[in-house]
Amino acid sequence: MKIKKIAALGAAVGLVLSGVAFASSASAEPVSNSYAVVGSDTLQDSMNALTNGTNVSGSFVRILAGGKSVGNFDAFGSAAIQTKPGGVFFARPNGSGSGRDALRASVSGANWSVANNSTPARAITNQVDIARSSSGPGTNANANGRLLYVPFGRDGMAYAYKGGTAAWANLTAAQLKSIYDGTLTSIDGVPVTPRLPQAGSGTRTFFLNAIGYSGSAPTAPAVNDTGNVTPENDATVLGDNQIIPFSVANWVAQANNVSGVNTVAAAPTVALGSPVAGQVPYTGTAPNLIPSTAYYADTTFGRDTYLIVERAKVQSSFTYTGSPAYDPVLAGLVDSSKVTSLTNFSTSPFAPGSVKRKFGFLAPSSSTPIAAYAAG
Repeated sequence: MKIKKIAALGAAVGLVLSGVAFASSASAEPVSNSYAVVGSDTLQDSMNALTNGTNVSGSFVRILAGGKSVGNFDAFGSAAIQTKPGGVFFARPNGSGSGRDALRASVSGANWSVANNSTPARAITNQVDIARSSSGPGTNANANGRLLYVPFGRDGMAYAYKGGTAAWANLTAAQLKSIYDGTLTSIDGVPVTPRLPQAGSGTRTFFLNAIGYSGSAPTAPAVNDTGNVTPENDATVLGDNQIIPFSVANWVAQANNVSGVNTVAAAPTVALGSPVAGQVPYTGTAPNLIPSTAYYADTTFGRDTYLIVERAKVQSSFTYTGSPAYDPVLAGLVDSSKVTSLTNFSTSPFAPGSVKRKFGFLAPSSSTPIAAYAAG
């Protein structure tokens, strides 16, 4: 999915203008003249809004970097992207894990490639500055880590389904695990087929972990993943009697028509199910859905989302052999205490937090960054 681009204006680190309406116009993806952002589909539309400019909060909000635009690249599109002027074309990172690994390659100088992408592997040194991630570092958290996960917003994990019966609306984690194991093949007498997004998806990993699979790259026996390029958070991919993990924030944003593409409206027979007993993912009716605070607070199916950066660039106190120089502009972009940052979540209509709320996110459970990946 891609939110429509809005023409550039302003020259501050973070620009916030009030009471001005702006028309949207489609355009090609940017070649960034400052920082390049790749990764999660779940965060891309809200990030497109913040970096290109939006008035969904009632006031115009746009985040710039030292007066320059931030290049936010979607998880799906052309096979290859070019993120910096004169930079190499490289395989498009297509999800949270893929974005994280592209950032690591940008930091380390290692060759970069993506499964099922024909773009040749190549070095992408200094071509990625920020990675969008819909999941945290997990077991890769490390006090000496060279990467820093900075909280962006709170999301809920649910599942979308097409067909079925009323019983499909409230499947437990145990039922979902049995479906993805292949041991539960029908619900209320109706056959069920599980689907998963592509392997680079943070939504996929989080969902599978939540229903009982372990590891940073889990698989499910009942899903044939060979050549899987299924996009996440796309209701139109479902056939009859199929289910797939789905971000509640993305469902809300699409149904409320603030995202560039509304697959929820395009697939009117697809519904969003709740694996959280006694809770619904959202309240209200489209285009005025409101995410459920209680659902997002669930410790199994609620999740914080993150922007990942190289730690030495944003924390002047952290260095390692060969570490880059501290970058105050990049540091400002991920400093949640600043209203001009991408990670701020204050409630003012002039603030990024108000924009993110329109895209279905709530404030993260913590504003404390998490260090990870001691080897970069």
